[in-house]
Amino acid sequence: MEINNLLNMDGNIVLGIVNERLRLECSTVEELVSRYELDFNELNQKMEDLGYHYDPINNQFK
Repeated sequence: MEINNLLNMDGNIVLGIVNERLRLECSTVEELVSRYELDFNELNQKMEDLGYHYDPINNQFK
């Protein structure tokens, strides 16, 4: 699946993909946005709109 259009997808799908990539490939959200050339503010806003916030201790959006 192309992650390039990630932020245009349904929020629940974004949540699943992002948390999977954080669990398997990236040790921080900063690494994730850098690796996939995402805009952190857009990603964070999309997650906040769904009621999720990044938890750096668990390295996932909860």
